[in-house]
Amino acid sequence: MAFDWVRGDKIHKTVILDSSAILSFFEFFIDWEKELSRLLDGYCIVVPTEVIKELEVLSKQTASERKRKATASLKLAERYQTIETIAGNADDAIIEAAKKTHGVVVTNDTELRKRLKRESIPVIFLRGKKKLSLEE
Repeated sequence: MAFDWVRGDKIHKTVILDSSAILSFFEFFIDWEKELSRLLDGYCIVVPTEVIKELEVLSKQTASERKRKATASLKLAERYQTIETIAGNADDAIIEAAKKTHGVVVTNDTELRKRLKRESIPVIFLRGKKKLSLEE
């Protein structure tokens, strides 16, 4: 499992992706990897298995545009390391993973952002449909 680590003089962070963030990458066409590099010295991306399951459900919906974005999001998420949790839903899995790895969560879900703030977990979110912003 990835944690903060030091390479040279840079600190690398574990970045945990939420389904809302992954979907927004396809909705707003931002260069999110460049944006993550701008915010963090280095990073390792992980996706909780519950988020993968959530994307699988969305990819089977009948609405064509949402289904297309969910399918593309699922393919993107599968490129990254997955992290197992014992949580019953995606939001709880994200919080559990963030606590285990001391990671940063990427999400656009307002309720999840509030929960993360209460837990003192840093959040990266989409600002102005163009760039990512870090809230610590």
